[in-house]
Amino acid sequence: MALLEVLWERGRDAVSPAPVSTSQLRVLHILERGDGINLSALCRALGAAPSSASRLCDRLQALGFIERVPSEVNRRERCVRLTGEGSAYLAGLRVRREEALLVAIDAMPPAARRALSEGLSGFRQAVSATVPELGGAPADRSTRSA
Repeated sequence: MALLEVLWERGRDAVSPAPVSTSQLRVLHILERGDGINLSALCRALGAAPSSASRLCDRLQALGFIERVPSEVNRRERCVRLTGEGSAYLAGLRVRREEALLVAIDAMPPAARRALSEGLSGFRQAVSATVPELGGAPADRSTRSA
């Protein structure tokens, strides 16, 4: 797992001269999935206090990655959304991370690549079956084999 984290960080650091923190990156990913959410919804998604979420947003807004706009539903509320620059940052991050992974995978012997492919297929099926927000139903743990 540590090796994957190293590759992920390399990809992140290569995207921008001012990479965002892990918490800021979480905000960007949340906004990508639910663009135009209010601060309360962002706090719930982050599991963070409003002051912490607001500071994260301040930093991201200073980088030009997000903007705060009036809500279309409630004029007393402001919504947070990704800017084009924020979306481009995430796209660039994905490209860099994919490149880093492909370099590592290309260096593997063919048998190891096949084993990795099979293992990842099994992992994907397990996640789909156990993580409801990804479209699967929770598995019945009482029937799991040892």
